[in-house]
Amino acid sequence: MADRHSSPAQVQRAPRPPAAAPAAIPGGDFLQKLHENAPNSAQLLGFLSLLVSGGILVLLTGLTVTGIVIGLILFTPIIIISSPIWVPLGVALFVTAVGLLSVCGFGITALAGLSWLYRYFRGFHPPGSDRADYARNRIYDTARHVKDYAREYGGYLHSKLKDVAPGA
Repeated sequence: MADRHSSPAQVQRAPRPPAAAPAAIPGGDFLQKLHENAPNSAQLLGFLSLLVSGGILVLLTGLTVTGIVIGLILFTPIIIISSPIWVPLGVALFVTAVGLLSVCGFGITALAGLSWLYRYFRGFHPPGSDRADYARNRIYDTARHVKDYAREYGGYLHSKLKDVAPGA
C-alpha cells in the first residue's frame, strides 16, 4: 500500500542477482543494465498521459490556427470595405481608454499621497517618514544658516556704507 503513494523517485528496486554466466551471453551486461534502468509502470503511465495530452493540445492549436486563417480569409473584404469606419472608431476608443486609465491612475496616486500625509501628520510614522523628517531638518538648518549669513553680511555692508557715506 505504501508503494502506491510514494513518488517514482522514492521507489527503490531490489538489485537482481548476477546472472550465472554473464560472459556466455553476448551483450549480457548491457541487457542487465537496461533491465535495471527500465521505467516502472507509474513512470510509463505518466509518460503516456503526457504524450496523449500533448497530442490533444497540438491538435487544438492546429484547429485554432486553421480557424483564424479561414476567418481572416472570409472577413478581410468586409474589414477592408468598412475600414473608414473602424479606424477612427478604434482611435477614439483607444484615446478614451488611455484617458480613463490615466485618470484612474492619477486618482489612486493622489489618494495614496493624501493617505500618507494623513498618517504622517497624525504621528503614525508611515514608510519614508524618516526621510521626510531628515529633509525637513536639512531645509530648516540651511534656511537658518542663510539667515545668519545674511545678518552677518548685512551688518558688514551696513558698516561699509557708513564708511563710504558717513551721514547715511
